[in-house]
Amino acid sequence: MDLKQYIREIPDWPKKGVNFKDITPLLENAEVFKFVVDELAKPYLEKKIDLIVGIDARGFIFASALAYKLGAGLAIVRKKGKLPGKTINHDYALEYASGAVEMREDAIKPDQSVVIVDDLLATGGTMEAAIKLVGQLGGKIEGISFLIDLAFLKGREKFKNYPIYSLISYES
Repeated sequence: MDLKQYIREIPDWPKKGVNFKDITPLLENAEVFKFVVDELAKPYLEKKIDLIVGIDARGFIFASALAYKLGAGLAIVRKKGKLPGKTINHDYALEYASGAVEMREDAIKPDQSVVIVDDLLATGGTMEAAIKLVGQLGGKIEGISFLIDLAFLKGREKFKNYPIYSLISYES
């Protein structure tokens, strides 16, 4: 299936020079959304996955569906200040911003098998922060998955120690 036809590109948003990938047309199509979830699940079907970790905010969409499909729990990585209770956090940098993300300090038990999911890999800053949080809590990362890989930004190079799965790649 040609998934790129369901991705709308919005030039110069959220700032000039950024070509935003709008995934809402893909999400609005039941058949395509089901296909995406099934494809994202394939690498993990034969593995025992305890938790899917979704990254704020569009990563939550795929992470929750993937957790359901794999019979796993769901943990979330949110922007700093959005979670109640005791949290751990990590700073990150993106191609057009910076910030911090956090997880509840009890979200992952040591040695739980984890897959981290986000909608898009660009420079890898947010995923890198999520990996550090999962590691700090003792999670065992089985893989990291994305709907979209902006390959021209070379974010994938930061994650050579992890299996990486993506369904769509943009080379430029």
